[in-house]
Amino acid sequence: MVSKAALKRWVRRTPLLQGLRFARIGHQARNGGQPDWTAILGADLDKVRAAREQADRDGGPRVLIATTVGGHMAMNALDSLVAVALTLSGARVDVLLCDGILPACMACDITLYPNQDRFLRKGPSRTFCPHCFDPARAVYEPLGIPVRRLGADVTEQDKAWAKETAAPLTLAELKAFKGEDGRPLGDNAHAGALRYYARGSLEGEPKGLDVAKSFLEAALLADRAGDRLIGREGYETVVLHHGIYVPQGTLAESARRQGARVSTWNLAYRKGRVIFSHDDTYHHTMMTEPTAAWEDLPWDEAREARLMDYLKSRWTGAKDWIWFHERPRFDLTDIARETGVDFSKPVIGLLTSVNWDAQLHYPANAFPDMMAWIAETVEAFAHRPDLQLLIRVHPAEIHGALPSRHKVVDELAQRFPKGLPANVFLIPPESSVSTYAAMAQADSVIIYNTKTGVELTAMGIPVIVAGEAWTRGKGFTHDAKSAEDYRTLLDSLPLGHPMDDATRQRARKYAYHFFFRRMIPLDTLAPRDGWPPFAIAPSNGVDSLRPGVDMGLDVIRNGILTGTPFIYRDEQVDGDGAPEAARSDLGSAPPP
Repeated sequence: MVSKAALKRWVRRTPLLQGLRFARIGHQARNGGQPDWTAILGADLDKVRAAREQADRDGGPRVLIATTVGGHMAMNALDSLVAVALTLSGARVDVLLCDGILPACMACDITLYPNQDRFLRKGPSRTFCPHCFDPARAVYEPLGIPVRRLGADVTEQDKAWAKETAAPLTLAELKAFKGEDGRPLGDNAHAGALRYYARGSLEGEPKGLDVAKSFLEAALLADRAGDRLIGREGYETVVLHHGIYVPQGTLAESARRQGARVSTWNLAYRKGRVIFSHDDTYHHTMMTEPTAAWEDLPWDEAREARLMDYLKSRWTGAKDWIWFHERPRFDLTDIARETGVDFSKPVIGLLTSVNWDAQLHYPANAFPDMMAWIAETVEAFAHRPDLQLLIRVHPAEIHGALPSRHKVVDELAQRFPKGLPANVFLIPPESSVSTYAAMAQADSVIIYNTKTGVELTAMGIPVIVAGEAWTRGKGFTHDAKSAEDYRTLLDSLPLGHPMDDATRQRARKYAYHFFFRRMIPLDTLAPRDGWPPFAIAPSNGVDSLRPGVDMGLDVIRNGILTGTPFIYRDEQVDGDGAPEAARSDLGSAPPP
């Protein structure tokens, strides 16, 4: 019998079936993948158009929602919801969509474009773009919200200049390439190429440099178009999905250079929730967010019970729309049999991240990259026969939306051709072993930058941070500042005891802040099967989207328009977990 994974690989490599994939994308975009605001609001649609006309007369604040990749259906759906909410608040909202002008973008990856030569010749213009711009534009036409075209601010001379600029660069020069005012356009282009290949580096990819040049060309064009549009129209705020990659990361740089505020967002793990941040992608802002935002959070049994109930649900993903195992296994005897680990003896856990994802989102800290950290850790444990190291490879390597082509197991096989030390055990990404069940047995767990560190510390499990994780510097992890410092931390193992009560409570406050306050609930999002994972379903028509009705939408609206923190302050919670926070807090100044 042919495995499902093998069938998918065959489909991706067959030109005819590749065409059918794009046809399916187009069919989905035109048949339920994009929100139909005429059906959502019905007769209330005219109220949105009237609100926009009133905002024009009143000179309301100028906001650009730089969706660009409208074919990313979850992105365009959420952006359209925010556009409507802001319009009802008196803002003059425009939407920016790419009209096929770019030779590469974040929609392009090797699963869609396995023929790299064809991709380099034609880009996405004849395949993905027809299913991107027009269906996304159609979302906004009934609403009376103007759509700007990226190509309207790109000339033929710009295209030639971008190609000539990228052509002579080496990979090192491309990565270091800076635009005007030192904008890291090379970083954006390199990130786009890594995402295209789903690899942590372009080494071993014969066409890797050429693909990276395509992304740099795209970054240069988006940068020039963004400068012209934002400068000409005088937008006060620019809203973008993610805030990295091409073209969103490039447009964020343009907005900052033009003096506009930047708001970025991404879907959160929890159903019906999103994460917004100011100025930069949340992957970065969560590392630098002041501890004052959460460390004085009032703590009581109700809040603790609510947090622990949610964290327990994470073991199965019951309350999430992003998880990586349908049927995780929890039986310790079964886990020990599969891995060979002996849970009656000291175990130290190690959790990896997705290799290419780690390269994009986080700066290196004690080690140049994740694989260097893993290799050094394995070598260190080879000299510690009194301890067992249990490595859990992130299941998103194969179960994520973009499966990694740079696998930890393959790297370990190359670095340790004679096999891993006898006291080092491996849970591969395809294993259904529960990460939580296995790590709950560990004396302590070592991470590079995985978000699981937030959960483990809340469980009271000591965590050593070797990379740049969100838990670093928060006062409840052991943070390696250098390779030497890391070795000292390893020498201190096993710790022999869980976290003390005060440190564990601090970790739980942060976990609560992350999962319940930074992940903003939206009453209007109704989880659904398939993609996108939600439908827009206001319970009371347009009135559900007006200020003062949905607290989460108010947090987002006020954050975009006034710069207040994107923190959902559920200071009071009723019996079923619904917020009763005073709405007067929504417009308050940021926490000290």
